Amino acid sequence: MTHTARRIGRSLALVLPVVLVLSGTLAVSAVPWAGQGSGTQMLTASSTDVSAPAKSRAPQDILRDQLLAELQEKDPGTALTHLQREVENRPSLAKHCMSIARALGRAAVKHYGPTRAQSYSRPVCDTSFATGVMLAG
Repeated sequence: MTHTARRIGRSLALVLPVVLVLSGTLAVSAVPWAGQGSGTQMLTASSTDVSAPAKSRAPQDILRDQLLAELQEKDPGTALTHLQREVENRPSLAKHCMSIARALGRAAVKHYGPTRAQSYSRPVCDTSFATGVMLAG
């Protein structure tokens, strides 16, 4: 009798956790989550990799985007002044100054036209703004 009880106990010890896990999974997948319609619910894996860290943006990219927005809201002269100040305050941005100024020049042509954009030109970053205006115009 003890041998039979031991066999039944071992079988239950193997089968019971599997049954509990499966029934718990099925119960969770059938819960009507907030914001979803009624009916059978299915849990799906996310298509994005949550374990991958978010890509941080480089300081020059952030500055360029801020200055381009400022160019749209105010004028190219204000954006160029802020570019010059940022380069003076953070010398590490100096190597990106020319490309940012050219991008500002191209954006100024799109927004103001070549003649008016050229009127904002000043010697920031070795006249790169004027180069951007010239290449876009």
